[in-house]
Amino acid sequence: MNGWPLLRITIFGTGYVGLVTGACLAETGNHVVCVDIDADRVAQLSRGDVPIYEPGLDALVTGNVNAGRLTFTTDAEAAVAHGRLQFIAVGTPSDESGAADLQYVRQVADTIGRYMTEYRLVITKSTVPVGTADEVRATIRAALDARDVSPEFDVASNPEFLKEGAAIEDFMKPDRVVIGVDNERAADHLRALYAPYNRSRDRCMVMDIRSAELTKYAANIMLAAKVSMMNELAQISDRVGADIERVRTAIGADHRIGYHFIYPGCGFGGSCFPKDVRALGSTSKQHGYEPALLDAIEGVNMRQKRVLFERLQAHFGDLAGRTIGVWGLAFKPNTDDMREAPSRTLMEALWEAGASVRAFDPEATGEARRIYGDRADLALCDSALDAARDVDALVVVTEWHIFRSPDFDELKTLMAQPVIVDGRNIYEPDYLRREGFTYYGIGRAAGNPAPV
Repeated sequence: MNGWPLLRITIFGTGYVGLVTGACLAETGNHVVCVDIDADRVAQLSRGDVPIYEPGLDALVTGNVNAGRLTFTTDAEAAVAHGRLQFIAVGTPSDESGAADLQYVRQVADTIGRYMTEYRLVITKSTVPVGTADEVRATIRAALDARDVSPEFDVASNPEFLKEGAAIEDFMKPDRVVIGVDNERAADHLRALYAPYNRSRDRCMVMDIRSAELTKYAANIMLAAKVSMMNELAQISDRVGADIERVRTAIGADHRIGYHFIYPGCGFGGSCFPKDVRALGSTSKQHGYEPALLDAIEGVNMRQKRVLFERLQAHFGDLAGRTIGVWGLAFKPNTDDMREAPSRTLMEALWEAGASVRAFDPEATGEARRIYGDRADLALCDSALDAARDVDALVVVTEWHIFRSPDFDELKTLMAQPVIVDGRNIYEPDYLRREGFTYYGIGRAAGNPAPV
């Protein structure tokens, strides 16, 4: 390792990935500087005020800011000077074609090239298409050439595998650390960086850069495929009179399948699965291969997001003037993230049909207000029971624990009509029907209206 210190780290981007990465690396003693162009966000984070919800992240950021190990800045030049390791953790949103938009990655690479004066290891943490490391390398080299300087640098890929709602544990106790490099110097740096997380066993998987870049997409798409496959089976269950929950428990007992990600529901959302399916599909087509299965994963998911609205439409017919309660706005529990959330598909379809919505989510109410503003047909409520007051039907969209065991007697007295559409199959159909509710689940067959 030539005696190089590995405790000074720079992270470009203070979004979900950058902030979790920075806080967790600081927690193990590193001195981390996080860079963002948004001065208000930097000031907010410098106060220890975390603008996103992730369990445990507030305390981790505050503790490391107070300890002086984690700082935030808009000064890119100082940030490049700070860290021998430079992480790129900026957003890569989908463009109009579905491909990952790399403009922010290129901007960071150019910034590093404009300011670096000595060796730097530049690490892509963002989810990026295969071949991005080559583009990062070329962008840095062009910026150095423009300055007529030639300090050494390496480029590596170190994709993240963080689950929203469990990101800190995923980082601190990883099941694997994927390291894509093209030389041993870069590999040694990253092995040393992740040594604190490898004490019980070596979790580092060192490979070539392109394989590392593809691994991130491959992991998410395998999981997305399982979700869409179960939702496809749920659609079939409704049509043939089967119960997908009994099917699920039986196939999950097969160790080759397992129980992870085989829960049918109202579709997946968030910042990863939808974007990554589209991005890898775009990359595949650019290289002359039509990815039929990737297209099908997305198609099934988009159709599944309509199923809650279709259940309501089949039950009521005309939805104009109806009021629908919605439990859950975030795309999954333990986050406030509403990117591509099924709740958005449902609410927007209801509004188009002339219905009103009363909604509650333990964490995502502020995000919903930011997205939709004030509207006469949306009431953002302070409690689950308030969201059920005087509604013609209640729809469970996100499986927060708080929704799992409500007082059904009180719920029935509050609702205008005792109709429940369970988008996550968290309730027992027979029990609710005995309690006087009209119950519709996903793939639960008996009692579901004919699909439209």
